[in-house]
Amino acid sequence: ILGSKSLKNFCVTWIIVCIALGVILPCQLLLRNQDQSTVIERSNNSLDMIEMSGFICGYISCVFYLGSRFPQLYKNFRRRSTEGTSYLLFALAMMGNCTYGLSLVLKMPSTASFRTLYFLHHLPWLIGSFGVLFLDIFVTVQFILYRQHEARQSGLVALEVEPLLVNEETA
Repeated sequence: ILGSKSLKNFCVTWIIVCIALGVILPCQLLLRNQDQSTVIERSNNSLDMIEMSGFICGYISCVFYLGSRFPQLYKNFRRRSTEGTSYLLFALAMMGNCTYGLSLVLKMPSTASFRTLYFLHHLPWLIGSFGVLFLDIFVTVQFILYRQHEARQSGLVALEVEPLLVNEETA
């Protein structure tokens, strides 16, 4: 019960944070657009509130996204089985993360100075997509290893299907 209560509190807190960001960021965007003429020109290297909030959201997303694979990896490892887990989900996620990560890499500017800035601005999403792709490769390995393990186990273990004493009364 304690675990479910703390999970509920965490979820409520996370929802409040998301709602707050959903309200604050658009308001900041509106204020920035209205005050565009009065804003002092900022340098290209500095980050304003909205960009910093986007960065923070990107890294939080990255942590949750990467963290989403560890419970499944651990459960599969502990049970030595992938039974009940859909490989198609992981295969499609791998293709999605690969194409998303590649789209970020392929859009990279050709100029070296812009490339570094682009890379830094997209780092949380690159880590998220390629990091989860890397973890999904481990899930794939588990599917392969545990399928072979389950095939060997099922060949060795014979389940008793019939009772030992059949028609004892007639004998």
